Amino acid sequence: MCDAALASPVTEIVVILGHLANEIARAVPPADRIRVAINDRYAEGQSTSLRAGLRALHPQAEAAVVLLGDQPGVRPEAIAAVVGAWREEGTPVVQASYAGRPAHPTLFDRTVWPELDAATGDEGARGAIHRHPQWRRLVEVEGPPPRDIDTEEDYERVRADFAARRLGSLEGPPG
Repeated sequence: MCDAALASPVTEIVVILGHLANEIARAVPPADRIRVAINDRYAEGQSTSLRAGLRALHPQAEAAVVLLGDQPGVRPEAIAAVVGAWREEGTPVVQASYAGRPAHPTLFDRTVWPELDAATGDEGARGAIHRHPQWRRLVEVEGPPPRDIDTEEDYERVRADFAARRLGSLEGPPG
């Protein structure tokens, strides 16, 4: 996921870590645009990571693109699509859509951060989007949505997909 963010038009990348933060931080690639922030309240739910991420951003940041750690398949093109739509229209919330199905990445303009700051538990930003549907613009992105990793089997499937893609890119185009 860090690779996708680095290949996208975002200027600052903040990786929020909670459980096993020290161990996981070692896997974060060293890059000038990447910083790690620790969410000591991670056990209270996803909303605490969202708040920690927003608070860790540069004070002049105009928007935040949210990527979920359990969805590592987000592509740089999807990030670029939501950033581009926000730059063109200034919509407060821009969310990727895959064949009409909303998914990540999701961009939040700074103007809506106070509403996100009020989220609690595992809600994250869903509640704010639900309460203010007029804020959201969907941007259609080609390809499948990023897979959600909730089980060991999900992890193994996604890991095999990444390995297959890496192998395919190493072999080069047919010819």
